[in-house]
Amino acid sequence: MGPRREQDVVIVGGGLVGSLLAVVLAERGRPVTVFERRADPRRGGAEGGRSINLVLTRRGVRALERVGLATRAMALTVPVTGRMMHAVDGERAYQPYGRDASECNLSISRAGLNAFLLDAAVERGVDVRFGARLVGADAGRGRLSFEDDASARFEIEARVVFGADGAGSALRGALRDAGTVEESVDMLPHGYKELEIPPDDRGAFRIEAHALHIWPRGSFMLMALPNVDGSFTATLYLPYQGARGFDRLADPDGVRALFRSAFPDAIALMPDLERAFFANPTGSLGTVRCRPWRVGGRALLIGDAAHAIVPFFGQGMNTGFEDCSVLADLLDARGNDFDAVFAEFERRRKPDADAIADMALENFVEMRDRVADDRFLLRKAVEHRLEVEMPRSYRSRYSMVMYSHIPFAVAREAGRVQEGILDDLCAGIESPDALDVERARRLVDTRLTPLLRARNVRLDY
Repeated sequence: MGPRREQDVVIVGGGLVGSLLAVVLAERGRPVTVFERRADPRRGGAEGGRSINLVLTRRGVRALERVGLATRAMALTVPVTGRMMHAVDGERAYQPYGRDASECNLSISRAGLNAFLLDAAVERGVDVRFGARLVGADAGRGRLSFEDDASARFEIEARVVFGADGAGSALRGALRDAGTVEESVDMLPHGYKELEIPPDDRGAFRIEAHALHIWPRGSFMLMALPNVDGSFTATLYLPYQGARGFDRLADPDGVRALFRSAFPDAIALMPDLERAFFANPTGSLGTVRCRPWRVGGRALLIGDAAHAIVPFFGQGMNTGFEDCSVLADLLDARGNDFDAVFAEFERRRKPDADAIADMALENFVEMRDRVADDRFLLRKAVEHRLEVEMPRSYRSRYSMVMYSHIPFAVAREAGRVQEGILDDLCAGIESPDALDVERARRLVDTRLTPLLRARNVRLDY
């Protein structure tokens, strides 16, 4: 083992949150070293077959804006303005996300964004070291042990350590093993498989590029998000076991039979279906909750390392980026008092992290099942009309999560009230045109508005 090297700030993990955090800290004059277990993804070392395309929303854009990276990042995105649901018989239904096209999600490649953020960090003087796997930690003393690609060990001693090494965080594991952190990891009985819809012969999109495409089938589903090169990254979600499970798909004939019966209109879009299915690994999906997130003022877990969620609300990355924004605010207000900064960071972010974890799990049921239900579609159409008719007093839970900075915990609380309002308004009607708008105003004014006022929330965003 080599001699211990002294560092100021060390970030374990050079993924999306770790690289953005490095930029935030470097811009505040801190010497930052990032240790990443993978090879440099900008040199062709990106892990393949494990991508669930990301959506960048307002919370994430805001974090990029404050470090001057938003405009360049936007060039890597494709705007997505709604969901396109595909029925088994080929019928399709489009459902807009926001009240108009300005409220959209921005589809972006995980690998492309990671490379962009790593470049930005290096441009600001951050030292990024790849092929360094964390194998031990005494976080209270800032001491970390790493192993390089040649299995040689070396030690680091840091003034401050950030764990940004994802859902399977090695730093969180070390803190757990030391009895410093309690964690729960709840895995879904579903996994996912990355597939691809390539561009057509002219390099154009084969299906509408402005939509998230969903093939909802009850206990399983297929979805696809666009990329700037004209392709779509498609993701198949199946139970691990059962009649429609990964365990039943042992050969190309089985895969094609599944798609013929469940996703017939998708087969022609995927000329490489069988090869991609067996070439790409089956990924897992889970929710990580832990506490505390910190060890005094010496170490802090951030992003997925502290609060990994399932991907069905599109907020995993955005929540991690919002972590960086909140941390930047606290550093600006309190300087280098890391003990106070970390304590306040956890106090603010923990309730919101728990709330978005719950909502992401709820959205999984919605996306794979309810989006195909006529009554659900009616509720969404009624809610869209409410947003148009009363934009200053009613915004959907989805809008509050995706297009505002309203705390997730408040959005969840408001969403529960909205469910009751929609229950009452949709009873006995078959079309959003039949909505009693004046009754809707009364219900919103008496049930929802008092809650928003009590939480000091405004909807004029």
